[in-house]
Amino acid sequence: MPTNFLFIIDILGTFSFAVSGAFLAMQKRLDPFGVLVLSFVTAIGGGTLRDILIGNLPVSWLKNGNATVIIFCSAIATMLFGRFLKRLSITLSLFDALGVGLFTIIGIELGIEKHFSMGICITLGTITACFGGVIRDVLVNDIPLLFHKEIYAMACIAGGLVYFLLKKVNMDADVGKAIAIVIIFSIRVIAVEYKITLPLFYERKKKI
Repeated sequence: MPTNFLFIIDILGTFSFAVSGAFLAMQKRLDPFGVLVLSFVTAIGGGTLRDILIGNLPVSWLKNGNATVIIFCSAIATMLFGRFLKRLSITLSLFDALGVGLFTIIGIELGIEKHFSMGICITLGTITACFGGVIRDVLVNDIPLLFHKEIYAMACIAGGLVYFLLKKVNMDADVGKAIAIVIIFSIRVIAVEYKITLPLFYERKKKI
């Protein structure tokens, strides 16, 4: 059951990030090839970096043909039907938040399989969840959201801590994963909705 649940999480996370990448590409008015590229980068970027760091080679998506199919189909579906969604920014935020929650758990579980410490596992979860978005934003010449807006990595860390806490109290593994995902998703959505950010140590420039 845990393996099946992780498989479902992986599929949903790949789909969510692929769609969020495609939506951003459409907002930037990229051509269809650009949409596909941004979908792939968003969905596999964090996992690729994680696998390189822990020596999990070849990287996961090269061993999993399903990932490529899911990303390709998600990008095509977004291009075909995305125009019917009037508020792309909200849709992008929701899919991005869901992907962050799902991929955080994937990264944490891989760290646990490697017998890493809790801190390292949460770090791997954060890298898995966030760095596809970092690469995506750099490719479209934006400052990555991770570095300047809203609560992003902190949501992964909070969800990861809750997950390990639930493991300590012998919570069912799948239930613990689901709760952690909901917490990460909720933090991201609330942060976006209410424009919550980490404290700044400099003054924002005033608009003239």
